[in-house]
Amino acid sequence: MKIVITCKLPNEAIESLLETYEVVMWEVENEPMPRKRLLEEIQDADGLFTNVADQIDKDLLAHANCLKVISTMAVGYDNIDLEEARKKGIVVGHTPGVLTEATADLTFALLMASGRRLVEGMDIIRQNKWKSWAPFFLTGQEINRKTIGIIGLGRIGLGVARRAKGFSMEVLYHNRSRNEEVEKEHDAKYCELDELLERSDYVVLLAPSTKDTYKMMGRDQFIRMKNSAVFINTSRGTNVDEDALYEALNSGEIFAAGLDVFDSEPIHSNHRILQLRNVTVLPHIGSAAIETRMAMARLASENLRNGLEGRPLVHQVK
Repeated sequence: MKIVITCKLPNEAIESLLETYEVVMWEVENEPMPRKRLLEEIQDADGLFTNVADQIDKDLLAHANCLKVISTMAVGYDNIDLEEARKKGIVVGHTPGVLTEATADLTFALLMASGRRLVEGMDIIRQNKWKSWAPFFLTGQEINRKTIGIIGLGRIGLGVARRAKGFSMEVLYHNRSRNEEVEKEHDAKYCELDELLERSDYVVLLAPSTKDTYKMMGRDQFIRMKNSAVFINTSRGTNVDEDALYEALNSGEIFAAGLDVFDSEPIHSNHRILQLRNVTVLPHIGSAAIETRMAMARLASENLRNGLEGRPLVHQVK
């Protein structure tokens, strides 16, 4: 059987696949397989190893004559047309769990960097603009004993809440449904979204990408936030109205933002949000720890192999 892998991976991460199947893997570092090549290779492929950079849409699946399994090296799967996959009898696997702690680490690092203006300070040194110590030079927002509001208290949200407790922060959260067990275990308080936005010093967006969450953070939501508040997004860029965020940052409606994801990726250096001094941006590296990415690749490989051999996937998208 033939497997298509749309990005270059270390052989040790996919050794079980290399030993068993005909593997076609894109060999260019840090670039996805071009669409034209993927359309050609998918025609006789039994398995597809993909990630968030690939659009597995109806058009692509129409070219898949033998495809049995799609395995994405990611938690999210909004780039995959699940309805079309189901119609064709293709099972879809993903990799939740293994990236929780690395993404929670990155989220809290982005929170701290944005609140305390760390990147801005580094830029000042690199531009030789540091002239002297001054009482209010590069002052940011404190983190200790402040209030954090987490929108989407799933695995990663809980990881962020645990880290926040280490800074004696009050933890508020908003979910589609309340979880009283989590509240007791993590001393978290459930809030409606408007209340969370009004009370939080740091608003962290960790909601999944769905029809209900599309641009859920817009002008009305940013207006409700404190002028001193910091907004962090490590979920999906489509959850945020980027024009509204730009205006909120540019006008001083909110203090700062830290972003690991964008509506359309990758962004270009001329993206207008990069013109703002009060934004910290990263190139979608939430889970980019070496150990985590290896674990994700191995889990995606296991999902793929299980599906091809007729066994249940470790994590199947329902």
